[in-house]
Amino acid sequence: MTHALPSASPAPSAPSAPSVPVGDVAPGPSAHRGAALPPAVDPAGHDDALRLGVFVPTPLAQWAPGDGPRDVVDFGVRAERTGFDSLWVTDSLLTPRIEALTALTALASATERVTLGTGTLLPALRPPVTAAQTIASVDQLSGGRLVLAVGAGFPGSFGAPVYAMAGTPWPRRFTRLDETVTLWRRLWTGEGPVSFHGEVLHFDDIAPATPAFRPQGPPIWLGGATPAAHARAGRLYDGWLPYPPDPADYGTGLASIRSSAAAAGRSDAAFAPALFVNVLLTNAADGGRTELDAYARATYGRPVEEMERIQANAAGTPEAVVEKLGRYVDAGARHLVFRIAAPDIAGQRAQLDGLAGLRALLDKPAELRARLDKPAATRAR
Repeated sequence: MTHALPSASPAPSAPSAPSVPVGDVAPGPSAHRGAALPPAVDPAGHDDALRLGVFVPTPLAQWAPGDGPRDVVDFGVRAERTGFDSLWVTDSLLTPRIEALTALTALASATERVTLGTGTLLPALRPPVTAAQTIASVDQLSGGRLVLAVGAGFPGSFGAPVYAMAGTPWPRRFTRLDETVTLWRRLWTGEGPVSFHGEVLHFDDIAPATPAFRPQGPPIWLGGATPAAHARAGRLYDGWLPYPPDPADYGTGLASIRSSAAAAGRSDAAFAPALFVNVLLTNAADGGRTELDAYARATYGRPVEEMERIQANAAGTPEAVVEKLGRYVDAGARHLVFRIAAPDIAGQRAQLDGLAGLRALLDKPAELRARLDKPAATRAR
């Protein structure tokens, strides 16, 4: 879901987005940066608490001259100390980046409590048995903090080149994805030998594999927002990480997933509804439109007008961002995963405190939030 589209000519970099004070919004708990952080209550997000996550800038296109892998890890550490609940990485072969599972291994050793996630991992890029071992190892090294959001890639001419680079057939990709997930869960028990025969994957007598930290393995969420994806998410997966531009479509999709889960005899409580959203706090007169366009062109080689038809965006003042994100929360999203639409690591880092502080408004009932997200002068009338 999050790998890059085929690149066009690079666009000029936009200036770093300024860090915007959040006004009446309480800041994140950055004052406690020297204190030990408690472990996450539920990395999968099944306890209905509102969670905030952030993508770590692993793509090299987001690095300024002089930036390096250490800055990526430091960004993750700072995000944890600022109060974020989860750190996320993207997966692609089309543009240079620190590989997703490698990056999570580094973050696992540098952090203490945050959930570590992929958004989204493309299993088709890796041999399934090898990937099962790598994922189980990351889950072990993180102490069970791993969550995998997986997908089959962008459709058609956007996704097919990635499969070709990986040497994986493009047809039957959704069946391949679901069978890979089913095989992983069997391998992560550590029992064996395991034989598996699906419609696409066929294995005989796989030796006992590296067990995951948790007996059932890490939670696996599905990206995608088509009716077929909704049905598969409810039937097989533990959560949902889409990026629909319209909050109403999020609510409709989540209702469809819950219906599919009920038909499969699965509990609604065992499902984590999340959202992938591009965000930017800015006081720019155009509400961050210029910065979003520069980010879309640098990331995908496409203008924001094209990308906003398929991806969720929330940019502008804190009040404007809360208004947009709040509509997704009202539609049922409980884990908001921010991809900061600033052009470099420094610009993204400057946004962390303000974004973490949005939780104070987003975690309120809709009617109260609507009053609180207005400027103070408006509320006084």
